[in-house]
Amino acid sequence: MGRKILVVDDNLEFARIVVRILEDKGFQTSIAPDGNTAINKVLSESPELVLLDLKLPDISGEEMLKRIKEINEETAIIIITGYGGERVAVDLIKAGAMDFLSKPVEKEILLRAVENALKIRDAQIEDKQFERYSSLEKFFPFLAHEIRNPLHAIAGALTIIQRRSDLKDNLLTQSIKIIEEEVNHLNEFVQECLDFVRPPTKSQFIEVEINQVISVVINIISHIYGELIKKIRITTEIVPQLPKVYANYEEIKKAFLNIVKNSIEAMGEGGELSIKACFKSDPSPGYIEIVFIDNGSGIKKENIKHLFNPFFTTKFRGTGLGLAICRRIIVERHNGKVYIESEEGKGTKVTVALPIGKGMDISGKG
Repeated sequence: MGRKILVVDDNLEFARIVVRILEDKGFQTSIAPDGNTAINKVLSESPELVLLDLKLPDISGEEMLKRIKEINEETAIIIITGYGGERVAVDLIKAGAMDFLSKPVEKEILLRAVENALKIRDAQIEDKQFERYSSLEKFFPFLAHEIRNPLHAIAGALTIIQRRSDLKDNLLTQSIKIIEEEVNHLNEFVQECLDFVRPPTKSQFIEVEINQVISVVINIISHIYGELIKKIRITTEIVPQLPKVYANYEEIKKAFLNIVKNSIEAMGEGGELSIKACFKSDPSPGYIEIVFIDNGSGIKKENIKHLFNPFFTTKFRGTGLGLAICRRIIVERHNGKVYIESEEGKGTKVTVALPIGKGMDISGKG
């Protein structure tokens, strides 16, 4: 069953067009021609997203936004406005709406706005899952909330600027790109904070082929770094048909991705990265050892002991959470081991050990 969307608009012809577009993409939809009907449907149907017309015959858009949020503050809202309603729509974004669309709405713009609003909603719900944490970790969800809200407002305002700007103006286009990049950078930082404190989800643990994870990570890296990756030599030395490990696939992929990113960023043109994977039988039933070796800039001796500390970084724009997340995933959530050997100017070796036995703990090894 698709995600629930309520379309609130007294122009039923427009509402039906929107519903057809959404249903073609698998969404479950409903229509309300006025405010009172909409409120009843929000109560009875619990839509995840409401497309809300600003001008309804019985209740104002501002009042509707307030009432929907009172019923369920997690409901995402996109304002639909006719010509000249942009100023009010921007005020409603400040009051809690996620975006606004001007009539007539192009299909692709509508679908993109809906997908973005649902992603933001999901992220905000995720933020609330971490309220039970104490000290520094309890601060992360608060940080995420306080940063994400203005970021969403900035992104929404930037969308309006893009729609109304002459993008042939190179300086303007460059400025918009800089804003987008900075918003993305902050969004990534917030996500890393949440990744660090996210509780383990054992229901997502499956048998994972480490060879496949390594292959996927190399493929992702080639897309992230584009031309730079062509100047770096990546070699793999992987024993075929390694035993599978019982793990959360996405988390192990993230941990390996963070390690490989660090290696790529530590190497200049002509760098070399070697990835090796093999099976070790002791302690029984054994574990998979994965070794990442680069010939990058290496790490100062006095910094090595701090590498897994949250927010410790020697990068110009690093968050200092990449390796902290790796340790949390590998050691705390998978009972494995990760350790680093490095020499400044000569490169770095990262060794990861993951148990193949379900519930086995090798985190004290090495």
